[in-house]
Amino acid sequence: MFCPQCGQQQASDVVRYCSRCGFLLDGVIYLLHNTGVLPVQNAEASLTEISPRRRGVRQGGLMLLIGAVLVPIIGVFASFTNAVFFEILAAVAAIVCFLGGPLRMIYAALFEEGAPSPTPLPLGAYGPPGVQQRPSIPARGVASLPPPAVNTQPWRSRPTTAELAAPPSVTENTTRLLDKDEPREH
Repeated sequence: MFCPQCGQQQASDVVRYCSRCGFLLDGVIYLLHNTGVLPVQNAEASLTEISPRRRGVRQGGLMLLIGAVLVPIIGVFASFTNAVFFEILAAVAAIVCFLGGPLRMIYAALFEEGAPSPTPLPLGAYGPPGVQQRPSIPARGVASLPPPAVNTQPWRSRPTTAELAAPPSVTENTTRLLDKDEPREH
């Protein structure tokens, strides 16, 4: 696989980042696995669906909030009227809301099914394209990948260094220094 940003060939298909530029290659592997097609999710369907676990936790939280509002109101009615009915109703509401709410949340968290997790893409799923032709995707002005780097010129041979002048040897230079005449005094 080649990096779409810099064109560097990757060592294997399970590499997550480009070794040259650091480009994240997870999305590229996913696109190659699905022949260049991105999955389209219906946004409205994903927003309206709620998992049973989340629904149960919300129901338990709603029961706690209703109990926090309803029990004091019933308690005020029970204190102003001397009816036994309001006292029993306040006790039942307190038990159902303050005990039932957390129990409903715990039951939902432990035993109910959560949201479905997205299916993970197998990392080694990309293989080189086969002989069959894929349907072409119409271009929109700019190609998504750079063109392949193809060297059209043949490999040039090494230059012959025998044509270059050889540097003088160290002994010849030193010998010339010794042969110089010493300056004469007049």
